[in-house]
Amino acid sequence: MNDSSWGAPAGSGLGGPDQGPAPAGPAYDRQQAAQTRPMPIVPDVPAGGFQDGHGRGAAHPSGPLFRDETPHEHPQEPMSSPTPPPPPAPSSAPRQKKSAGRDLGAAIGVGVGLGAVIIASLFIWKPAFVGVIAVAVVVGLWELTSRLRERKAIKAPLVPLAVGGAAMVVAGYVRGAEGAWVAMALTALAVLVWRMTEPPEGYLKDVTAGVFAAFYVPFLATFVALLLTADDGPQRVLTFLILTVVSDTGAYAIGWRFGKHKLAPRISPGKTREGLVGAVTFAMAAGALCMQFMIDDGVWWQGLILGLAVAASATLGDLGESMIKRDLGIKDMGTLLPGHGGIMDRLDSLLPTAPVVWLLMALFVGTA
Repeated sequence: MNDSSWGAPAGSGLGGPDQGPAPAGPAYDRQQAAQTRPMPIVPDVPAGGFQDGHGRGAAHPSGPLFRDETPHEHPQEPMSSPTPPPPPAPSSAPRQKKSAGRDLGAAIGVGVGLGAVIIASLFIWKPAFVGVIAVAVVVGLWELTSRLRERKAIKAPLVPLAVGGAAMVVAGYVRGAEGAWVAMALTALAVLVWRMTEPPEGYLKDVTAGVFAAFYVPFLATFVALLLTADDGPQRVLTFLILTVVSDTGAYAIGWRFGKHKLAPRISPGKTREGLVGAVTFAMAAGALCMQFMIDDGVWWQGLILGLAVAASATLGDLGESMIKRDLGIKDMGTLLPGHGGIMDRLDSLLPTAPVVWLLMALFVGTA
């Protein structure tokens, strides 16, 4: 590329070496300069730029006339395309590890603490364990009604639910299934009457939620107290707890390792069919051992049926509360138990499993 291609006017000092020395004066005389608009200021030519015959710097096409151009170190050489910048070096910052979303240490500590309280009250003094059930019921009702109020503006009355729920558990332990049913009916009636003290707007949805809460939490928990009334009641309750925990553990372990097919993706995306197989397998094995060695007059094959039923009810219970939490738009029912969520997040698979275990125990070995 020669210099004439840039359109320099004759006598401007921008010509090639064959045009002779450039005049020392300006490119235009004063009269022409007065009639001409000022030329834009051209940036200085960098060191080493092209020089004319008298050593003065002259504008050269290779100079930095535009911001996106790169000045050449040797302007006499043909222009070449700029070398692309090297790719950025990979960041040396350590990648963040994936988190399970739970504090594992806190979860283990809370689990061990709750287990110690349950075992101690269960085998030392039965009424103490009934008190543990009643406290869990009242806290669970508080969590459930609080979330309903916050997320759906549903005002299920807590006072009659808490009083009636605790009474329901005690009545079940003292008077059996008949006492539990009577306490349930009285609790529902108390919910209807209590809500009448407030304006009628939303009455139907409030009392409906209240009756549902009374059935879902205290009434189902009453079957744990019914298990306790037998002579080998502590062993029956312990079997119920072991099978439920083993079912959840088997579902998690097998699902985490081999899970590929979703069980209910719209309700709980983390659950898989492989996990359900693990829950059934683990629960049936644990059921056979518990019925054979822990329950009076129990037989191992009864434990297989019991384990299968527990795996099914525990899974349905977990999915049921997942539906409730998805409808409410929350992850956990509460924050009372670090690493676990709330009390209701621990009762989700236990509550619907209690009546199943009580019924099968009654069929297999009786209620006495």
